[in-house]
Amino acid sequence: MLAILGALIIGLSLGLFGSGGSILTVPVLMYLVDMPADVSIASSLLIVAGISLFGSISYIRRKTVSWKHFWAFGLPGMAGTYGGAWLGTLVDSRWQLLVFSLLMIVAAVLMWRSKPRAPDHVTAMNYPKVTLEGLVVGVITGFVGVGGGFLIVPALVLLAGLAMPVAIGTSLLIIVIKSLAGFIKYYAVMASQNVEFDWLVIGLMIAGGVFGTVFGSKIGRALPKEKLQKGFAVFLVAMGIFVIAKSVL
Repeated sequence: MLAILGALIIGLSLGLFGSGGSILTVPVLMYLVDMPADVSIASSLLIVAGISLFGSISYIRRKTVSWKHFWAFGLPGMAGTYGGAWLGTLVDSRWQLLVFSLLMIVAAVLMWRSKPRAPDHVTAMNYPKVTLEGLVVGVITGFVGVGGGFLIVPALVLLAGLAMPVAIGTSLLIIVIKSLAGFIKYYAVMASQNVEFDWLVIGLMIAGGVFGTVFGSKIGRALPKEKLQKGFAVFLVAMGIFVIAKSVL
């Protein structure tokens, strides 16, 4: 029951912010399900991919997804995530979580200082820059074993010029393909070491997260965009401090 409750919160986070699912998934799997850290990091990728896929449907229907940014950012992000996941299998998981939490705080500062763009804001896309951003973010998020929405959303808003609602919808789809790429690499390495995954828990977490995503999307549409962006920044700081404390302790 605690795991399902955690999954609902994960889905709420993804639906509301387009991010935050992985950093919540790992603690839920580790501290509520008592799953080893390395298996939790790998499993979280598949869980967040499943939840994000469902969460993106409403954004696709409302046409608040930038497909050109999805392809330009997502494809190199997949390649980067695969390579980053390989690096992640070579280090202690505590270092991965520590790096992740520090990056969350940096992203929060950038989001807090930025001014929200109007939903109809249009900015010419610099394809080489967006492609490079996707690759770099992919390596980082693959290394720490998460979907990486906390970096994707700020990158799409601050560097690619998207409005917050479009950035969230686009981020969810990017998270799907990147997370799957990262999970495939983790699974290949860990399966060769005879590590077993709890597929029942993974399925339950995805199902619970899907319900949470529905409510998160509705709340996100009702909130003022400036408050949503500020709330996203506060959320990142809180999660970053939590993970640092857990990593140290």
